[in-house]
Amino acid sequence: MSSSKGQRILILGIGNVLWADEGFGVRCAETLDARYVFPDTVTVMDGGTQGLYLLPYLEDHDALIVFDAVDYGLEPGTMKVVRGDDVPAFMGAKKMSLHQTGFQDVLATATLMGYCPDPLLLIGVQPVELEDYGGGLRELTASRVDTALQIALDELRRVFGITPEIRMEASPGLTHRSIARVDYETGRPSAEEACRIGDPRFLAPAGARTSTGDR
Repeated sequence: MSSSKGQRILILGIGNVLWADEGFGVRCAETLDARYVFPDTVTVMDGGTQGLYLLPYLEDHDALIVFDAVDYGLEPGTMKVVRGDDVPAFMGAKKMSLHQTGFQDVLATATLMGYCPDPLLLIGVQPVELEDYGGGLRELTASRVDTALQIALDELRRVFGITPEIRMEASPGLTHRSIARVDYETGRPSAEEACRIGDPRFLAPAGARTSTGDR
């Protein structure tokens, strides 16, 4: 289980798991880590929404595979693979959230500094739903996780000569258990039990005056 080319490869899932399909990239990385054991030359990482804090990780690796939810303007659930210099353009064409702005900046900065990983591969899905705070992946989006992982595994085998081993023991995980997918999605309160649109302490019935307005 070794790389014939010896390149250091970073497999990065980016996005925000708190906003439904925005968490697709993180869930891909999480699932990959749960299923497979990689050689020391491969790092699987939850990049979340860290933006420029990811720069040191790009500097330490020669190649980069990114999982993300990207608004390509296509039908929901559509998978699209983008390579090389086209990746920053796709991530910046129609931003869904600040994390994409941040990661576009990461790539631009790494390029200016002369250490942007190459090859660079973006494996993205057109999201179904984003405006659901506390929500998990929609069924259609979740069904694309295995497809995304297979694309990454094929790339590792074809380009780098790497075939990971099946993980026989549970992984410690890439994220805190409270936001790991199973616990996070199954533990969500119902809409009747938890407000979906904000903090109920600061919501008031229509027409009611707030304390500020009473002054």
